[in-house]
Amino acid sequence: MQVAELVGRAVAALGAGRAFGVVGSGNFAVTNALRAAGVPFTAARHEGGAATMADAWARTSGRVGVLTLHQGCGLTNAVTGVAEAAKSRTPLLVLAADTAGSAVRSNFRIDQDALVRSVGAVPERVHSPASAVPDVLRAWRTARDTRRTVVLNLPLDVQAAPAPEDALAQLRDPGPPVPARPGEAAVEALAARVAAARRPLLLAGRGARGAGPLLRELAERTGALLATTAVAKGLFEGDPFDLGISGGFASPLAAELITGADLVVAWGASLTAWTTRHGRLLGEDAVVVQVDADVDALGANRPVDLGVLGDVAATARALLAGLPQGAPPRGGSTGYRSPELAARIAAEGRWTRVPTEDSSTPTTIDPRGLSREVDARLPRERVVAVDSGNFMGYPSAYWSVPDERGFCFTQAFQSVGLGLATLVGAALAAPDRLPVLGTGDGGLLMAAAELETLVRLRLGAVVVVYDDAAYGAEVHHFGPDADHGAVVFPDTDIAAWARGAGAAAATVRSTADLGALDAWLAGPREGPIVLDCKISSDGGAWWLAEAFRGH
Repeated sequence: MQVAELVGRAVAALGAGRAFGVVGSGNFAVTNALRAAGVPFTAARHEGGAATMADAWARTSGRVGVLTLHQGCGLTNAVTGVAEAAKSRTPLLVLAADTAGSAVRSNFRIDQDALVRSVGAVPERVHSPASAVPDVLRAWRTARDTRRTVVLNLPLDVQAAPAPEDALAQLRDPGPPVPARPGEAAVEALAARVAAARRPLLLAGRGARGAGPLLRELAERTGALLATTAVAKGLFEGDPFDLGISGGFASPLAAELITGADLVVAWGASLTAWTTRHGRLLGEDAVVVQVDADVDALGANRPVDLGVLGDVAATARALLAGLPQGAPPRGGSTGYRSPELAARIAAEGRWTRVPTEDSSTPTTIDPRGLSREVDARLPRERVVAVDSGNFMGYPSAYWSVPDERGFCFTQAFQSVGLGLATLVGAALAAPDRLPVLGTGDGGLLMAAAELETLVRLRLGAVVVVYDDAAYGAEVHHFGPDADHGAVVFPDTDIAAWARGAGAAAATVRSTADLGALDAWLAGPREGPIVLDCKISSDGGAWWLAEAFRGH
């Protein structure tokens, strides 16, 4: 057995659930070793797509994603997807071939460690046959236990070397660490803030995924309202006091109530400018508390009045244990929670309930009306992916999801073109749900190669293209007096192109054209459908003005 096979077998033994990649000579052996060990492998058409597929699969499944790459250009092609995963703290293990130490003139030779480090990922290396298993274990545990994207470089000469006999016997994984409990003083300080609040809000981020029931109970006990960051959308779905996404995607009522909170407790949320609308969404006198298992996250994006170091679920349990039984404290009895407010949230708390003017024309459809109609037609059990662009607020805010596993938001790097790959990864991680993508024409065409992947895998997915024949964010950001010649394009028959790739497709210019979606939903859904929705101008989406305030 060579080291390449040993690495693949070790990664499989550690619990890899699926791998993604584009196979070249450098990662051929390790990829086949993964496959031989029973790890399903999904071949993408571009390494950038493969990286985002692995990222989305990890986010949706809650497991470590695995990506395999050729040396040099294979890694550089994947860098945008690796950067997105790293900035999102996705647990991802990248098995990247590297040139041999002696191959100093190889065309593939680059400083892979420096490249990986520059985008926020962790560089690791298999140093020798004798250290291969410990090297793999170290990289795996860093990815899993610290939620980092780790690139494990595999030099070709080490890959080809004979593996020590019984090398896999060295593999001793102690398993994930016990979640960190907060200190008693910190819990007491948090409890005091909660007891003093009259209008508390619990704001959950990615770090709170899995702790939804605990936070719902805590909100009920304390009289608090609930909200999430974009990446945690769906965590409180169905709760009558859930305001949905905080930040630029927030509805007018949600923004009003969040701003009125006198206590905001951020649970596993980093309080970015997007979540707080550059700080303006939080009331001037609001007490801000942040709970996070990562000490570096506390107060990193804005000052907080109290930082609590601890796992979200462990901290919520400790706080619940210390609260008095019976009626909620002052905040719950006189503050936000009331039957009247629950009725108001039900009536106007979601964008689907907010009246808007219909901007449709004889040849285009209003993007808000389109979003409402698509949401109403799709089954509830869905997993939604969103590309980046002017349109992105519509699927993010208008489309509901059943829970936090139903929304995959690869936007930490704000790269256009990750949508199709996100859809593939999320779909494979949630095979029991209908995969749905909201994308722009720019993002779709940038990632066009991965439509073939969707078709080849026979994924019954819905791709909704908000087609304005432009990079709409730039059109609206720079205004009507700017020269838009570099960001506006001739109309493209995306439906014809999609049919050529083997997908079902339709052009949508009015609600009546959505009959094609209804027919596809009726079955058998043996492949994707692409809806080329020719949208009318929205004059710049509401969230866009907020997003660009910090630029």
